[in-house]
Amino acid sequence: MTASGDIVRGIYEAIAAGDVPAVLAPFDDNIHWVEAENSFCAGGNPHVGPDNVVSGVFAPHLEGVEGFAATPHNFVDGEDAVAVEGRYTGTVKATGKPLDAQFAHFWKLKDGKVVGFQQYTDTKQWADVLPV
Repeated sequence: MTASGDIVRGIYEAIAAGDVPAVLAPFDDNIHWVEAENSFCAGGNPHVGPDNVVSGVFAPHLEGVEGFAATPHNFVDGEDAVAVEGRYTGTVKATGKPLDAQFAHFWKLKDGKVVGFQQYTDTKQWADVLPV
């Protein structure tokens, strides 16, 4: 795995450990984070900068989904771009419904920093478990 792949793998490990400072450490100050179209956090697209990613993406997921996890299953390391396949799981607090949705994440890196992120996910699965 390249250095970029190691950085991205480390982000998922930090997410699993609940270590937000470690998640954010490799983010560029002007990271452009884009949530999947029609997802519940897409309204702020693009989320620019780590603070906006935290408030517009991470906080809603952690506040709304009990036991939220983003578990990677496959990494495709392209040096300055890394693709990750995995699943989101947890229980939506407002509905009590279980979440189990696939995702694909595309990470862009430059000089050891994450400068871009694009999420794709099963928005129907999310819509089925979120409150109306």
